[in-house]
Amino acid sequence: MKNTIESGLFGLAVGDALGVPVEFQSRAYLKENPVTEMFGFGTHHQPIGTWSDDSSLAFCLAESLCAGYDLNDIAKNFVKWYSADLWTPHGQVFDIGIATRNAILNIAKGHQPDLCGGFSESDNGNGSLMRILPLVFYLQKENDIEVIYQKVKEVSSITHAHFRLVFACFIYVIYCLEILKDKDKFEAYKDMQFVLSQFLKDKSFNSVEIGLFDRILKNDISKYNENEIHSSGYVLHSLEASFWCFLNTDSYKETVLKAVNLGQDTDTTGAIAGGLSGIYFGLENIPQKWINNLARVKDIKDLTDRLSIKYK
Repeated sequence: MKNTIESGLFGLAVGDALGVPVEFQSRAYLKENPVTEMFGFGTHHQPIGTWSDDSSLAFCLAESLCAGYDLNDIAKNFVKWYSADLWTPHGQVFDIGIATRNAILNIAKGHQPDLCGGFSESDNGNGSLMRILPLVFYLQKENDIEVIYQKVKEVSSITHAHFRLVFACFIYVIYCLEILKDKDKFEAYKDMQFVLSQFLKDKSFNSVEIGLFDRILKNDISKYNENEIHSSGYVLHSLEASFWCFLNTDSYKETVLKAVNLGQDTDTTGAIAGGLSGIYFGLENIPQKWINNLARVKDIKDLTDRLSIKYK
């Protein structure tokens, strides 16, 4: 299991770092100037290998999970990151979503963690999906799907509490859990769809909300054309794009480059697809030079080792 935790978190961070320099660039621009290697500066003027808030908050979650599951502690870690004391690549926060910032300010005021995230329609950015991956390792031996859903809901709601965000995180976690069972990625995708259909049978969730996920849950997202796949910061776009990139490629490198070159929210699509692809293809499939370029690579390795000891 150690390698899966290591490859998942490094996969996320590498995908993130590949996307940071071209965040907000259009797909048309990246068709003309595709990302083929890791490079620095660009949008945020950060050196090569710099990861964004996506990896930072995932590492904050992983750091907390090293000592077990404690929602208050996870939330406190997010506050520590915002003050630049914990898991920033270079000692400062250079990228943060509005919803995440508002939630962290609520945490700092002492509010209950799972009531700090936004509940409104406008709070459906991808800010909890981008950091949810470490929870997969905590939940890998959990057989009760109701417990899995509740934990995902709690961890998402620290910054993003709207049902759509929670459910997107849940789908991603279930897919990752199926992949951890050593299944082919297409088999794992079908099994995820089945697990979700069973889970929804006795639920009275808003049918309009559930219907938004039909392209993933009732159809095969990999069969859509690229012009039907969007890559904005909207959570549904991020989930669909990351699955589409992963299912339509044959290596980690292909997955993350396809994700980043979709444009717009490049670091987050890269991070979400990279985490998924990392746990599937393994650490040996992530280009070593990209790993070596990462900011704080030794600290990340130490974190994956500690998390692996806890959840081996």
